[in-house]
Amino acid sequence: MNYLINKTVGIAIAATTLLVSVPTFAETANAPKPHTIPTAKTASTIVEIASANSSLKTLVTAIKAAGLVETLSGQGPFTVFAPTNTAFKALPKGTLEKLLKPENKATLVKILTYHVVPGSVTSKTIKAGDVKTVEGASVKIQVKRGRVTIDKAKVTKTDIKASNGVIHLIDKVLLPPDVKL
Repeated sequence: MNYLINKTVGIAIAATTLLVSVPTFAETANAPKPHTIPTAKTASTIVEIASANSSLKTLVTAIKAAGLVETLSGQGPFTVFAPTNTAFKALPKGTLEKLLKPENKATLVKILTYHVVPGSVTSKTIKAGDVKTVEGASVKIQVKRGRVTIDKAKVTKTDIKASNGVIHLIDKVLLPPDVKL
């Protein structure tokens, strides 16, 4: 007799569970889909854009080695005069490898921050003259017949916009006045 009562109770519990879950399932399955509002994609940061640009792979490696990823991903705005892979290859043999070593991090930070100017300077707003860098020293900007140079490095591509500033590609690695390689 206990067996029969236990079986009956078990069947009743199973049936109740099934009946309770069926309406929930039916409501979920037939519920209207919530309307999703598309959001505007946030522009990428300077570091994200540089990481996606194959001609800036060496610069990104240097930024990581210098521990500047967080800084250059920050709010800014920053203007980065970004040396291309070719610019880094033009350094004396072994220089880049030496700079990427942990014991030379301070020098690497000094060199990289010499390529950064506070604010967002586009090709339309750039002016000739001495401009103070994040490193502390000034770079000399020249504008002649639409061509821009920064301490004798030619700007080869301008106005790569980022959420936290702008990037201009240059053909040489800039060195602060007190850094000798």
